[in-house]
Amino acid sequence: MDNLGIVFALTGAALAALLAGIGSAIGVGMAGEAAAGVITEDDSKFGKVLILQLLPGTQGIYGLLIAFITLSQIGVLGGSSDISLEKGLLYLAACMPMAIVGFISAKRQARASVASIAVVAKKPEAFGKAMIFPAMVETYAILALLISILSVIGVTGIQI
Repeated sequence: MDNLGIVFALTGAALAALLAGIGSAIGVGMAGEAAAGVITEDDSKFGKVLILQLLPGTQGIYGLLIAFITLSQIGVLGGSSDISLEKGLLYLAACMPMAIVGFISAKRQARASVASIAVVAKKPEAFGKAMIFPAMVETYAILALLISILSVIGVTGIQI
């Protein structure tokens, strides 16, 4: 029972990396399928569709960042990992914005990327405009990243 705090904190870190990573893997895969279809017709569009394919991958990076920050704050990467149950639950809650928004936004961003890849297939000169659509979804992943970072750092300062 004494280690329950660290279990909850580790669960939060793992969920942030896991769910955001799964969302990104699904998203990059979906966009990759669309991109592969485009380059079978015209491989000169490879660079443009590759950028659009990679956009849903950022959530996995953000989730990994939250996991590293959390692991460092709770002492797993060095220091004391003596975390109270209350703090462990707070760390778990702090990781949830990135875990949940990362998972969902990566999949939704993939759909926008697939649509943008279709635009590039027909009108390569519209790449700049097409990139805006999946980039707008990225905004919410960045907001989740920021709130998770602020929350994890904020938990560290709380005296319980």
